[in-house]
Amino acid sequence: MYVAEATAHGGRNGYVTSQDGQLELKVAMPPALGGDGNGTNPEQLFAAGFSACFHNALVMVGRRAGLDLSGSTVAAKVGIGPNKQRGYGLAVALSVSLPVVDEAVAAKLVDEAHEVCPYSNATRGNIEVTILLG
Repeated sequence: MYVAEATAHGGRNGYVTSQDGQLELKVAMPPALGGDGNGTNPEQLFAAGFSACFHNALVMVGRRAGLDLSGSTVAAKVGIGPNKQRGYGLAVALSVSLPVVDEAVAAKLVDEAHEVCPYSNATRGNIEVTILLG
């Protein structure tokens, strides 16, 4: 259906570009990892992508259920740290706000969105993903 292309130049201290020219961002190590933080980083980009994708899945399942989810939001926190294989791993926490539906309906919609979202499907069984409904 669609393929995105991006290229990294200089790793975590360089820049990233998309093939279509829509994306050109400076990348820098965050201060917590010893960098100057003078740019975005892969974890922020992953958080932006996951939150946007999950929110779209949520709106889609809401629409299928005949619900208008105006005012809803999805925020993502992506953490990085050492894993058991002496490498590094990620963990994701999604915070979902659905102010227009009751908690039971919201929980059902979140579960359905988690099954539909491509980021959820890509990460399932690979990294810890926590979804908080608030």
